Amino acid sequence: MLQFIRARFCAAIAFASTALIIGCAPLPAQAAAWPERAITIVVPFQPGGASDSLGRVLIKPLTEAFGKSVVIENRPGAGGNIGIAAVARAKPDGYTLLLTSSVVVVNSSLYKAAGFDPIRDFAPISDSGASPNVIATRADSGINSLNEMLAIARAKPDYLNYSSGGIGVTPHLGMELFKSRAKINITHVPYPGGGPAILAILGNATHVGSVNILGLMQHVNSGAIRVLVQTGTERWSELPNVPTVAEAGFPGTESETFVAMLAPAGTPQEIVDRLAAETTTILKRQEVRDLLKTMGFGVIAGGPASLRARIAREVPMWKDVIEKANIKVE
Repeated sequence: MLQFIRARFCAAIAFASTALIIGCAPLPAQAAAWPERAITIVVPFQPGGASDSLGRVLIKPLTEAFGKSVVIENRPGAGGNIGIAAVARAKPDGYTLLLTSSVVVVNSSLYKAAGFDPIRDFAPISDSGASPNVIATRADSGINSLNEMLAIARAKPDYLNYSSGGIGVTPHLGMELFKSRAKINITHVPYPGGGPAILAILGNATHVGSVNILGLMQHVNSGAIRVLVQTGTERWSELPNVPTVAEAGFPGTESETFVAMLAPAGTPQEIVDRLAAETTTILKRQEVRDLLKTMGFGVIAGGPASLRARIAREVPMWKDVIEKANIKVE
């Protein structure tokens, strides 16, 4: 009997010790303090573009906010698909993020196998900033207004041509949307980037261009380029006399080149919320807003809900434009 009691006592002690050990075990890694190491922001383009430029404005204040290094990793290729798909497949732990342009809502419709789904594969963080696209011409082209361009296009179908920074970029898609609403035919001449598309306007290689405002203002200010219309929802502060497409009589043809931050789907909500809070706080600083304005960005500083709504709205919109214009990437 004594041996039985001793055995039961020892078993009870062992059980209590095990429970204590379990109770004091470390929390799962997902619930551990974040961040514990450097955060990588993947930009799916070469250095110097819109996403890269905005990212380099953000990394220093984000590093200060989190107490850990925040670094940019440029992973260009396939129109942004390589970098975007890499983040879609990354571990959803808050250490690999995506900072991308509007291609994230375009490429799944433009490419047969983009490698990602913009709605399914990502957790939206911040609808960070956007800048309007414009239809512009060389100042001495003889086209002095949007109405004059429309009159020429209607009188001479397929006579006019326009440059853009490539097939499937938002200035290209925005122009195709505008053409369909205005019922005109203007031939697209794609160039490898916004810079060459602007040079095509300057060199009279094309009659007009559909380009983003980034990189254009220096030529507008010098008097070399005239902007006929801009595609934002409101007038751009540096182009106060240039009407929006809605003011010009074409509501519903608004388009922007935006930059957004996303995380892989499944990233813990508390991490997404903290990233969103810190990013939007930084973007709302007046000195940051002023700096980005000089670069051609209008700050949005929207959180996850704003970006989720934009993605849900623009994915089907651009899919429709791509299908109707029969736009293909070889």
